[in-house]
Amino acid sequence: MKLSINSIKRLGYDDIFKLPLDDLVDKIGSQIGALEEEPYYLGGLYDGPVVVKVVTCEDHPNADRLHVCLIDDAGVVKNVERNKDGLVQVVCGAPNVKAGMLVAWLPPASTVPTSIGKDPFVLEALELRGIVSNGMLASASELAISDNHDGILEIIPSEVGKALAVPGTPFKKLYDLDDYLLNIENKMFTHRPDCFGLLGVGREIAGIQGKAFVSPDWFTLNPKLPAAGDKLSLKLVNQIPELSKRFVLIPMSDVSVKSSPVWLQSLLTRHGVKSINNVVDITNYYMILTGQPLHAYDYDKVKAVSGSQGPTIVVRHPKAGEKLTLLNGKTIEPRGEAIMIATDKQLIGVGGVMGGSDTEVDNDTKNIILEVANFDMYSIRRTSMTHGLFTDAVTRFNKGQSPLQNLAVALKAASEISELSSAKIAGKIIDDNHLSKSVNSSGTLFAPVTVSTEFINSRLGLELTAKSIKTLLENVEFAAQVNGNKLTIRAPFWRTDIEIAEDIVEEVGRLYGYDKLPLHLPLRDLSPAASDKLLTTKSLIRSSLAKAGANELLTYSFVHGNLLDKVGQDKSQAYQLSNALSPDLQYYRISLIPSLLDKVHSNIKAGYDEFALFEMGKTHSLEHPINDEGLPTEYDITALVVAGNDKLKKVGAAFYQARKYLVNLAGINLIFSPVTSEMKKFSMTTPYDFNRSAMVSTRDGKFLGIIGEFKPSVSRQLKLPKFCAGFEVDTEVLGKTIRNGSRYVSLPKFPKVTQDITLKVPSTLAYLDLYNFVWAELGKFQPPNTLPTLGPIDIFQKPDDTKHKQVSFRLSIASYDVTLTDKEVNNLLDKVAEAAKLKYSAERI
Repeated sequence: MKLSINSIKRLGYDDIFKLPLDDLVDKIGSQIGALEEEPYYLGGLYDGPVVVKVVTCEDHPNADRLHVCLIDDAGVVKNVERNKDGLVQVVCGAPNVKAGMLVAWLPPASTVPTSIGKDPFVLEALELRGIVSNGMLASASELAISDNHDGILEIIPSEVGKALAVPGTPFKKLYDLDDYLLNIENKMFTHRPDCFGLLGVGREIAGIQGKAFVSPDWFTLNPKLPAAGDKLSLKLVNQIPELSKRFVLIPMSDVSVKSSPVWLQSLLTRHGVKSINNVVDITNYYMILTGQPLHAYDYDKVKAVSGSQGPTIVVRHPKAGEKLTLLNGKTIEPRGEAIMIATDKQLIGVGGVMGGSDTEVDNDTKNIILEVANFDMYSIRRTSMTHGLFTDAVTRFNKGQSPLQNLAVALKAASEISELSSAKIAGKIIDDNHLSKSVNSSGTLFAPVTVSTEFINSRLGLELTAKSIKTLLENVEFAAQVNGNKLTIRAPFWRTDIEIAEDIVEEVGRLYGYDKLPLHLPLRDLSPAASDKLLTTKSLIRSSLAKAGANELLTYSFVHGNLLDKVGQDKSQAYQLSNALSPDLQYYRISLIPSLLDKVHSNIKAGYDEFALFEMGKTHSLEHPINDEGLPTEYDITALVVAGNDKLKKVGAAFYQARKYLVNLAGINLIFSPVTSEMKKFSMTTPYDFNRSAMVSTRDGKFLGIIGEFKPSVSRQLKLPKFCAGFEVDTEVLGKTIRNGSRYVSLPKFPKVTQDITLKVPSTLAYLDLYNFVWAELGKFQPPNTLPTLGPIDIFQKPDDTKHKQVSFRLSIASYDVTLTDKEVNNLLDKVAEAAKLKYSAERI
């Protein structure tokens, strides 16, 4: 945000700049916004130019387009050749030079202002076609006033005042050029659209100095409407009031389009805006002044592209295939959701971004339509980014301007246009207002905020009284009422950021000065903080799996929709991001397993033939209810995948390898059971082959998760090896299992005995059910103080016997007290076989 100090002073606010510049800059930096660079002294450009009067102007004897002028500088410039009357000779080629003019003279040894900072051009006395020219008479372009270089700049006494319109006056005293420019970072004002105008920044500068600021009389909530003629008819149709809550139009006739006064051209140039003509310049000036963008249309051009109903302005979205040529010459096909300005026949502008070339104001314009509108900041930002259009209007509109200021700005700009171009308001003033009744009646965007002094002081560490807080806020035009130690505060109509009590705290702290807050070290409790159970659990999991040889991954919480499709998960059950940073990050993941499976093939290609990958993270799904805070329920999940390259020709099922990791992690107190039909409905389970998977629960009945191998379709889509399985379990439940279970079992000192048992059982009997039964029976009959382990060896089915299968287990058992014999172990297995015969009609082979 560029800021000219003199531009604020000329509004009548000299008093707020009494501080020495360095002190003021420090205060601005600490309480308003950081400066991008040191203050720039504009007056340094104009150390050379002097106001002079052209006394005589004669044609150059040796050149058709040159003139020989004698100028009067009141003798202020030294070391320059003069005639007997004290006049200085200058050769000038400007077509508008004539005797009697007041102009700016650049004497020898001075530098042309427009060349400073580039390739400085220092003047000297030179002979031009046989006649010496002492310096030059300067154009507005050469003086860095504007881009106009058609002729020399003529100084009009009525514009600068009689006291300055005399020969010998330093040119820098004219047009507020003895000025300092400040450049404050835009990001400091992201939530303060009012500070993108000179009035807003001036108000803040006054406030941080404890001085009261009073806005100009015309900048009011409910300005009085002036008399309007009926010469120009105009109709407005707002089809998208939700995106344009207020739209003001003023038709004006008898406009005389010409160059702006020099003071206006100079002011615009200082703020980085190019001078066009008096009408367009006024719209830009009031944008710079108030932060509210304006636009002017040529009324007759709008009428020419309107239908039979007469000049019509329509606010709408574009139709398919519509195109628009903009003021910058670029032709675009607007995005479908853009806010467009049109007639009832065609587009004429991109709302809040840029007007169209078909209706621009030019030197032939006689009637205009002045527009002051309010647009949705998010829509403007998306349109700007989509089409690469970055204008001063966009900079302000995408910060969210207050719609309560539109009418005041429109009427003042119309008044200024009338003064500079002899125009008249020639039709009904249209104020299309879709604000709520409460906003219109209260004159503020939010309800008044009631806050206590204790609330403010406790957060700032101060002891301010209600009266002093009231004064701080009233200095920047808040309305405040005091009732004991409570204040009821109403924000002015241009503020869009005061909604809750904390906003008042921030406002008071900034106006008072955060650098004035007392410096006290906070009190600290030296008692140790309670350990976080979830962090402790994750640390235990990480340590256990790492010791077992697994590798931890950290993948994005967001995944591509293609990955969800590949694993068979329903994208409609995943939370989708409306503003994803990348196509690869469209959806919140439903489970962790897809993210791990996505990394299996790439690791095998990288040369890792056998590995285990695990991750701990959060998952979200629309299948689960919203929590008490109205937010998506999230689950802390631990997932692991084991994989082996096909070239290893791994023997056995990968399921048991994954199970081994889980049992090692959670202990033996787990129950594995077939996947229920209810569980199969959840998207997180869809990657698994349910015939080769199991649900996992703890002994006390808490559901832990799912473990298993993956569907052939998933393996094909993700190029998984045949040996691949994994599990996904609830981290918090797993943590309780880890903490409640014993993590260390001492090995018996006596030798173990290993024996196998093979049971012929019905083919319909699930392996898991048989395993759980055998393990339970061993627990009943095993000798006291022994440590058994049971694992699978083989599952076999004869080709000619489809009704039965043979399941082989291997039992290893050792005692802590004595050496067990083969006979004792065989008797143990006999009892297990007998129990299996009674339960499942099993036959020991």
